[in-house]
Amino acid sequence: MNKEIVVSGIRPTGVLHLGNYFGAMKNYVKMQDEYDCYFFVADWHSLTTHPDTKALKGSIKRVLAENIACGLDPEKVALYVQSDVPEIAELYLYLNMLAYKGELEKVPTFKDKVRLSPDNVNAGLLTYPVLMASDILIHRAKYVPVGKDQEQHLEMARNFAERFNHRYTELFPAPYAFNFKTALSKILSLDGNGKMSKSENAMGTLYLNDSDDAIIKKIKKAKTDAGPETPNSEKPEYIENLFTLMNLVSSKEVVDKFENDFNTCNIRYGDLKGQLAEDMVKFIAPIREKAAVIENDEVYLSKITKLGADKARARASETLQMVRKAMHMFN
Repeated sequence: MNKEIVVSGIRPTGVLHLGNYFGAMKNYVKMQDEYDCYFFVADWHSLTTHPDTKALKGSIKRVLAENIACGLDPEKVALYVQSDVPEIAELYLYLNMLAYKGELEKVPTFKDKVRLSPDNVNAGLLTYPVLMASDILIHRAKYVPVGKDQEQHLEMARNFAERFNHRYTELFPAPYAFNFKTALSKILSLDGNGKMSKSENAMGTLYLNDSDDAIIKKIKKAKTDAGPETPNSEKPEYIENLFTLMNLVSSKEVVDKFENDFNTCNIRYGDLKGQLAEDMVKFIAPIREKAAVIENDEVYLSKITKLGADKARARASETLQMVRKAMHMFN
C-alpha cells in the first residue's frame, strides 16, 4: 500500500536547538515509519536572507548531521539538499506565472523581512512562497509539518495548486498542515523573552551542539523569581517553561518532587536548575557527539545526500513530466 507523502524543509542558517527537536525533529522521527517522507535542507531558501555563501557548505553538513543524530534514518526517508533536485527550480518557474505581485507583497513574513532588512528586498524574498510551493508540489505531497508563521505560505501553495489544476489539468493534491496527534511542546527562551531561536538570543537558547559547560551556564542564568507566596499558585510563564524542560528530560520522580516543592512554597530554584542542567547535559551530549562524528564523515554524507537526491529526483521527474504534458511544453 502506498504511504501518504510528507514534505518538510529546514534552512541551513543557525544551529538546531531544543525547540527544533521537541517541536519538529522528534515527530519527524515518528513519521518516517508511517509516511513516505521527503526532508530537505533548503539552501536556495537561505539565499534570500543570507547571500554570502562561503559558509553554506559547512552549514548544510551540520544540519544533515544534526538531523541524522536526532534519529532520522536516510534509508527510510529521502534526506536531500534542495539544490540537488533541479526539477524544483523548473516547477518554481511555472508556478511564478500563477502568482501575483499583489498577493506576494501582502505576505506577513515578506513585510517583516522588508522591515528588518530594507536594503535586501530581492525577488527571491518576494517569491519565497512560490519556491516553498514548488518544494511541496514537486512531490505531490499531502501533508506539510509547519509552524504558525508558515501557515499562510501553505495556504498559498494550495492556491497555486488549484490555479494550475483549473488552468491546465487536475494534477496536484491540495497540501495541508500535518496534524500531530499530540500537542507540540512550546519551548521558550530561558530569559522569558519569546521562543528559543536558531540565530538570536544565544544565552537564552539551548543548542544541540552546546558544550556541557554552556548548557549548565545557560540554565543557571535562566530567569526565576522569589518563589510562590501561597500554596498551589499559578506559575509565571518563565517558571512554567523550566518545568516544561524538566518534563522533557527528567524522570517523573524528579518532576513530581519539584512540583510538590513549588505547590508547598518550598521551591529552591537553585536546586531545580542544578538538576535540570544535569539532566539536560545527559540528553544533549549524545546528540552533539553523534552529530560531530557524522559531520566529519565526508564520504558518508556524500553517500546519504546522493541516496536522498536520487529518490527525490525520481518522484520530482515524474511530476515534472506530467506538468510539461499538461502545459503542452517540450512534447
